[in-house]
Amino acid sequence: MNSLTTFTFENHVAHGAVVRLRAGVSELFGNREYSESVRDLLSQALVAMPLFATHLNFEGRINLQFQALPETRSIRKAKTDLLVAQIDHELNVRAMAKAPPDLEGTFQEMLLGGVLALMVEPRESGRPSSQALVLIEGEKLQNALEHYFARSEQLPTFIRLAVRGDELAAFMLQRMPLESSEGNEADWEHLRILAQTVKDEELLADDAEQLLNKLFIDAPPIRMFEPREITVRCNCDRAGISRLLISLGQEEVESILAEQGNVAVTCEFCGLDYAFDKKEAIELFKAADLPTPDTRH
Repeated sequence: MNSLTTFTFENHVAHGAVVRLRAGVSELFGNREYSESVRDLLSQALVAMPLFATHLNFEGRINLQFQALPETRSIRKAKTDLLVAQIDHELNVRAMAKAPPDLEGTFQEMLLGGVLALMVEPRESGRPSSQALVLIEGEKLQNALEHYFARSEQLPTFIRLAVRGDELAAFMLQRMPLESSEGNEADWEHLRILAQTVKDEELLADDAEQLLNKLFIDAPPIRMFEPREITVRCNCDRAGISRLLISLGQEEVESILAEQGNVAVTCEFCGLDYAFDKKEAIELFKAADLPTPDTRH
C-alpha cells in the first residue's frame, strides 16, 4: 500500500513522517519520455509531496512547481523547462516534467537558473492562496526542502528522499516549538543525529514501524498514527478532456477536424492520449446544448 505514516515523540520535541510509494508510479510516468536523471528528480518530488500534506489542515491542493527563468547576462536558462508535483487533501499525488529527453545531470545542473515555488491552494474561495519560494540550493532536492522548512516554518527539519526504480520513499523529522515541549535543544540534536544514520536501503526496505524502531531505539517513546493511503495517479479522464474541447468552441474543433480528421489531446501530466473522431466530437456539442432536465415532481 502507498502510505503516509506520521509519528511524534512523547516529549513533544519532534514529529515526523514516513512515506512509501509503489503502486501507480510506473503508470504515471510510463507514457512520458524522461531521461534517468529527470525521472529520478521527478520521483523525488512526487514522494516529497505527502510530507507537505502533513501540514495541510483544510481542503485544497499543494503544488511544488519549478519554472525556468528567461536567460539573461547574469542568469543562464535552466536546462529543465518545467516540473510540477501536486497533492490534495485526499492524498492524491501526481507529477510531471518538461525537459529534453536526453537531459542528464545533478539537481543543481538541471534546475539552476529557475525558480522552485511552493503554492497552497485552498478549495474554499474565502481562504487565501499562498506562495513561497524554495531556493535551488544544496546538492539534492531534499536539501532545498530542508532549507525551505527552516526559513518559512522556522523549524529545523531533516528530510531524506530515496528512489529505486518505481519504489519511492521519504522520511522527515521536524523539531517542534521547544517552549511547548518537555525537552530542550540537546534532546532535538540527539534525535537529529539518530535520524541522520538512515540509509536509502533501509528507507526503501523497512516498513514505517521497523524503520522508526531501528532508528530511534535510543530515544524517547514514539507514538505512531494510523497510516493513511496515498493514491498515485493522474486525475485526467475522457470527461474532463471533453469539457476542454467544448470550452474551445465548436468552430475551433471543426477546424481541427477538417485539417486532421480527428481531435487528439495529450495529457500534460501522464502523457495519455485522448482521440475524438468527427462523430464523437459532434456528439459532444449536441450533448452540451441539451437543456437541463426538469427534476421537479
